[in-house]
Amino acid sequence: MSRATIFSRRGVLAVVSAVTVTLAGFVGAAPAQAQTTLLNVSYDPTRELYRQINELFAAKWKKETGEDIVVRTSHGGSGGQANKVIEGLDADVVTLGIASDIDLIATRTNLVPKDWRSRLPNNGLPYTSTVVFVVRKGNPKNIRNWDDLVRPEVKIITPNPKTSAGGRWNFLTAWGFVLDQGGDDAKAQEFVTQFYKNVPVLDPGARGSTISFAQRDLGDVLPAWENEAHLILNEFGPDKFDIVVPPFSISAEPPVALVEANVDKKGTRKAAEAYLDFLYSPEAQTVIAKNHYRPSRPETVAKGEAPAFEELKLFRAEDKFGDWATIQKRFFGDNSIFDEIGKQIAGK
Repeated sequence: MSRATIFSRRGVLAVVSAVTVTLAGFVGAAPAQAQTTLLNVSYDPTRELYRQINELFAAKWKKETGEDIVVRTSHGGSGGQANKVIEGLDADVVTLGIASDIDLIATRTNLVPKDWRSRLPNNGLPYTSTVVFVVRKGNPKNIRNWDDLVRPEVKIITPNPKTSAGGRWNFLTAWGFVLDQGGDDAKAQEFVTQFYKNVPVLDPGARGSTISFAQRDLGDVLPAWENEAHLILNEFGPDKFDIVVPPFSISAEPPVALVEANVDKKGTRKAAEAYLDFLYSPEAQTVIAKNHYRPSRPETVAKGEAPAFEELKLFRAEDKFGDWATIQKRFFGDNSIFDEIGKQIAGK
């Protein structure tokens, strides 16, 4: 396969299907009466988190209202998920990996208001994360910081930023690292070009990259969200992988929003609003922390339940690069810097 194919939007290598749907939130046997059903359209690495949250919310809803509720959750690359909502996937809420994907829905449809970030606490962020490195046990390539990833002998597994929020966060962190070191945009583009020269395969979503790295044994390092890194260690054991926390990284900010046109059409606004509010509750914030996401209300987390989060120098993408419309167009849109990098690597 040519490098041009690897970098094309439609030619990415798929390891897992772009979207999987899981059912969660059942409480007891199906009731005879009609029950409310919500659809949460989410991104790749949140399967485990929302399986737990959906069950807790269903139990709480049943206790408070006497009604049964089912929360279905759809997962895939964040960009692909946003496009599916635009194309008609009947989401009640979206919990995507990056603000630009919800902005895309708001811009192209009337499903989500353009001021969606002001409708929920903390700009629609019930939690954040950051990018760390998963490496082979013993860290044989001695990877400590972002500049180690561009050494010629290092192979990186990262998802495609055209379709994956995780891929975009990795791209932006690599670019921001060069600026933090005193480099300019020209140096940053050179650095990020070398970064992608070291990428043997671009999966469409973060979970696909996890599978490529952890199950298919591809690459030397997986830049991944903190929660995904700990999931790999939990699932495969600490004897196969190590987590390296670089001294510099990005504040990854996956937002949530109500799909207002859909909930009004379906009559599910009350339940969907309660579901999003629940994400900020002490109960949900504790589950969020236990899954190694950084809760937006850490003071509400049950004592002794939260892991110790590493302290490192973090930057926000919007502080460094401008608003998300500018970021998306400049780095990831049609004829963007990522497209230029792909053409250069492909030799065109």
